[in-house]
Amino acid sequence: MTEFGRFLRARRGGISPADVGLPARTGPRRTPGLRREEVAALAGVSIDYYVRLERGKETRPSPAVVEALAGALRLNCEERDFLRGLAAQAARQAPEPRPLPSRRVRPTMLRLLETLRPNPAYVVSRTNDLLAANPGGLRLLHGIEDWPERQRNTIRYTFLHPAARDLWADWEQKAQACVAQLRAIAGTDPDAPDLASLVGELIVKSPDFNRFWERYEVRTIGDGEKTTYHPEVGKMTLSHEALTLNRGQGQRLVVYLATPGTPDHDAMTLLDLIASPRPPRTGTTSSAGSTAPATASPCSDPTTPPPDPTRSHARPRHDR
Repeated sequence: MTEFGRFLRARRGGISPADVGLPARTGPRRTPGLRREEVAALAGVSIDYYVRLERGKETRPSPAVVEALAGALRLNCEERDFLRGLAAQAARQAPEPRPLPSRRVRPTMLRLLETLRPNPAYVVSRTNDLLAANPGGLRLLHGIEDWPERQRNTIRYTFLHPAARDLWADWEQKAQACVAQLRAIAGTDPDAPDLASLVGELIVKSPDFNRFWERYEVRTIGDGEKTTYHPEVGKMTLSHEALTLNRGQGQRLVVYLATPGTPDHDAMTLLDLIASPRPPRTGTTSSAGSTAPATASPCSDPTTPPPDPTRSHARPRHDR
């Protein structure tokens, strides 16, 4: 079975006859969601042809058939693009070798990360390898700096780091979005070594990732809002933007923001201060000055000042 066929099967399993205006039949249904013959009827193709598509025996559906299937399965714009990519991939005779994307971050981006302080910000690869961060951006992902730099990946962190489930207020939603983002990449470049390596690791190590992966949900990450329970500064609700970098081979700049004068902005500013290393003592010299510029090798041993006694640092028990 091809990825195209697996996607069709997964999506028809998540749609009820009522969702597409089909009359309810009496008696139990052995198949969750739509039957193959129902999808075929909605798309205007024969049952035999649809079965061959789903089983991978037919690998060259026409663009019109792909669009008809997308309509029958009620796919949104991102999911339609994903299905088109899978159809094109299934029609290829052999995978084309692709070089790994560069991990190099342009010096101008490193300066921009520093300029964005106290807003936490970082640069990630297309598969969310953490390539560079300003002090608050690195500290926001509590505990990730304990990992070796090559292991730091925000999706790996979400599923495998013990601190992640307590950090994100809605871990389930965050985790589903991570998997849907990887699914979107898989639709256009399923043979990419960086993607295959990360997905293979997480399927083996995380049952939750495996469960979400089989849903075939597709989504790209853009703007939004996240609430965290950070052990050093307490609860924060921050907006975020993810911007694709020109000539960055899929690299994205992720920035978190809060309205000045709010408790969330105060907590965000405190996080940046905590993450900044101590200025050099009198009589010593430092080429880096008194601040920690953003680099592709972030400081992994920041000095932590005493916590602000006016803020609660503990996550409420009922929110866990």
